[in-house]
Amino acid sequence: MNIENYISQLLYRYQCVTIPGFGAFLTEIQSAQWVESANSFYPPKKLISFNTNIKNNDGLLANHIARTEKTSYEYAISAIQYEVLNWKKELEENRALTVKNVGSFVLNASDNLIFTPSEQKNYLTSSFGLASFIAPVVKREVAEESISAVEERDVIALVPEERIGRSYLKYAAIFILGLGLAGTVAYSVYNNQIETQTILVEKAVQKKVESKIQEATFFIKSPMAPVTLSVKADKEEAKEVKMPYHVVAGAFRDEANAEQVVKQLTKAGFKARRLEKNKHGLYPVLYGSFATYAEAQKVKNEVRASENPEAWLLVESL
Repeated sequence: MNIENYISQLLYRYQCVTIPGFGAFLTEIQSAQWVESANSFYPPKKLISFNTNIKNNDGLLANHIARTEKTSYEYAISAIQYEVLNWKKELEENRALTVKNVGSFVLNASDNLIFTPSEQKNYLTSSFGLASFIAPVVKREVAEESISAVEERDVIALVPEERIGRSYLKYAAIFILGLGLAGTVAYSVYNNQIETQTILVEKAVQKKVESKIQEATFFIKSPMAPVTLSVKADKEEAKEVKMPYHVVAGAFRDEANAEQVVKQLTKAGFKARRLEKNKHGLYPVLYGSFATYAEAQKVKNEVRASENPEAWLLVESL
């Protein structure tokens, strides 16, 4: 599955698109620009950056793929993990990677990942149809007086003609100066209008972006330390086993309700527990955590068939 198109689709609507196990693409709105040296105007757009420290699965990309492909959430997670492995392999072999319509990566001499965003795509929907353009330079002509040699024949007739010629030159200079001043004032007013419209567009876009940000129901803001169990190989030695597979029962806004569900599940024989409140104010409750995917998948299927068809599998080291 090629996930590049799905990443591109989400960048139009969200400020952060996380690729689990790889990093996150972040967007920031840049206002319209005027490059004086090139006499060019550029419309507002979204600047894309990359953060390698944000790797936790927030469910946004996986849910989008699952809905679009009409498949399960678990299959979408597996497809993302497979694509990330291919990206890392290409970086190791070629020290370069290109994500279509998003940007390119290179590994420098210190093996640090350097991201360069694509300039071909503008993900700011309010700028749809707007393109950069070059404004021609306003050339101002300076009137120069040309003095032509005139043979003096009649002194009386020469003086009025000279005054009339100078009068015309004077009026012409005043007219040209007036045109220059009018052009300067109009150009200044035009710049002020562009700046005002740009500010209004930025405010409107910011409000739309803030109103459209959707909350991921089971995203955990403050992850707990990795869950480990001690299994005694001998009587004297104990080995820690990571439990990265979790069967989720649901998330509750009331902590008392979450605790009540934990008690009910524990009474039913599950090793249930409640996670800390996430940034959306919800308390996720787990049926249990497992060391292998097969164990977790088995419990999830049993729970779905018997009591909770909405149970789902979370693959993450908490």
